Amino acid sequence: MTAATEDRRIRSLRPIRATVDPWRAHGATVEDERRPNETIERALTIFLAGAECPFTCSFCDLWRWTIDGPTPRGALPAQIRAVLQSSRGGGERSSSESPVKAVKRLKLYNASNFFDRRAVPPEDLPLIAELVAPFAAVTVESHASMVGALTTQFAQRIAGRLEVAIGLETIHPVAATRLNKRLALATFDRAATFLRSNDIDMRVFVLLGAPHVPCAESIKWTIRTVAYAAERGASLVSVIPVRGGNGELERLQSLGYFTPPTLSQLETVMDRCLTFAPSVVAADLWDVERLIDCSACAAQRIARLRRLNLTGQPEPAITCSSCRS
Repeated sequence: MTAATEDRRIRSLRPIRATVDPWRAHGATVEDERRPNETIERALTIFLAGAECPFTCSFCDLWRWTIDGPTPRGALPAQIRAVLQSSRGGGERSSSESPVKAVKRLKLYNASNFFDRRAVPPEDLPLIAELVAPFAAVTVESHASMVGALTTQFAQRIAGRLEVAIGLETIHPVAATRLNKRLALATFDRAATFLRSNDIDMRVFVLLGAPHVPCAESIKWTIRTVAYAAERGASLVSVIPVRGGNGELERLQSLGYFTPPTLSQLETVMDRCLTFAPSVVAADLWDVERLIDCSACAAQRIARLRRLNLTGQPEPAITCSSCRS
């Protein structure tokens, strides 16, 4: 089966996608995150609307937030400007200290690849660089194969420090070839070396519950993948539990090739990865309620994960008479 045929097959299983306005961001969040120097940094994430990623990964749910066709020129600067303007007023801080002034890092997540010319028109990069000038650091996301000349050009344009977030997903030798991501470890390694040699930081996404990884081995391979990213200089490794709902994952689950991850698995991974300094390892808690395997102790366990993300310090596990955890 060709890559194009596999892409069409995976896309044919998707539920209907809601209409996305390319001139309006999906939203934004402000949160604290720990950095390798053990400081706590406030980050603003803008969820941008734009062109879909050309890589149709079997586990992906980001396509929901993309449009058909290329991103219109000027749309991304318009989205960024609107969010920054709305963020300058009010918020949880006093009127003398707006959320934007308190934020040190801006994360521009476009549910695709920032260095894909179809997703981010190169003509927009100078204006985007002007808009992000107030921030000490900027994070964008990209497939490893698209890291190159445009990356260094953007790093030189912005006033702050650039960080590129790359999805490594898993180094399981079988699963890595069946995710339809078209990412060889050599390609990831080249991107990591390129970023390091150009003094650009690297953030890495790692999956918990990657399809085609046997459930009994899921924790082991997630930890190995985190270690692989840390060894190659990742400043931060985000462990993302795989979320179903794209049709393909449900097909794989029916065949026994995918088992939804649990909160207990995420806790185990975090407990075993806290020692991977200087890399920071954090659990992605977006939609964490979907992972709950015991309602009696879930709130305490999720709160513990949030603390681990910020402190990086081991804590005793939560005990529960209902699930005997």
